[in-house]
Amino acid sequence: MDVDEGSSLDTIGDQSVPQHSRRCKAFHQFTQQSLPACKPVLTPKWVSSWRTTICEGLFLKMFFTVFGYLQVVEIVDRYDAECIPEAYKSNKMAYIKDNSIPKNCSQFLKVYKRMKAPIYIYYQLDNYYQNHRRYVKSKSEQQLLHGLGSNDTSSCKPQESNNGLPIVPCGLIAWSLFNDTFTFIRGKSELKVSRKNIAWKSDRDHKFGKHVYPFNFQNGTLIGGGKLEPSIPLSDQEDLIVWMRTAALPSFRKLYGRIEEDLDTDDVVVVKLMNNYNTYSFGGKKKLVLSTSSWLGGKNDFLGAAYVFAGSSCIFVSLVFLLLHTKIPGN
Repeated sequence: MDVDEGSSLDTIGDQSVPQHSRRCKAFHQFTQQSLPACKPVLTPKWVSSWRTTICEGLFLKMFFTVFGYLQVVEIVDRYDAECIPEAYKSNKMAYIKDNSIPKNCSQFLKVYKRMKAPIYIYYQLDNYYQNHRRYVKSKSEQQLLHGLGSNDTSSCKPQESNNGLPIVPCGLIAWSLFNDTFTFIRGKSELKVSRKNIAWKSDRDHKFGKHVYPFNFQNGTLIGGGKLEPSIPLSDQEDLIVWMRTAALPSFRKLYGRIEEDLDTDDVVVVKLMNNYNTYSFGGKKKLVLSTSSWLGGKNDFLGAAYVFAGSSCIFVSLVFLLLHTKIPGN
């Protein structure tokens, strides 16, 4: 038998085998490892038991979720339609644009269940698309952090400059800052409202400069929303920070402050508000929300409904599987 040069022959029985072929067939512990493995057999009983366990887990989560949200007390009051003088009901735009017309309004909120402090105050806007591409891009993150030292503010158009001078903060998001204000009175005393620590700490520390101050802001002929205090750095103007974290959906809530006192059942809270913000031009709605929180956070009906749907679907599939196995035992 001819063998390639460089190969040697070994005899196995009556046959001669090249040595390199024998080495290829050898067993090496490093390359041919024998490891223990779990290979479950998916029998109908095993699958049914696991499906039942998953369904029970989903319903257990649903129970705790719904129970947690039932502990949340929430009061929602829409005020944009009611806080318009009778003479301007048919012409809301004339009312909101005329600065000579008083914008003050009073609303009465009745507490139907005891609310323990802290009570979170939110303003809710509907049909407001903060997620619009042009709106979201209309800001300069470098300017918010470094102020006038940032040269590239082209993304802020059309609110980039005014009278040849730059605007700080520039862009449509800052320009449209929400500017309705609220004061809460129970009985004869005003409720204490904390406006501190309403924004994310990461935003205050890393996205808004501690030495950046508003400059030339809302000084044009067209005023969009709220104004800023020129002597306070942007990192301390938490209303602006909350507003500039844009919402993903056209209906959203933003934190306004916290009431630091408990409210008892049947208390009546008088809300003195200034109805300044223009939502009438695009058919938006404004609501005031008072809410407590539970161990799950604020009220969210969607999560409980999602667990109900998932648990019900799981049980339905399990029943179908069980009926098929009963009718056709071999499968």
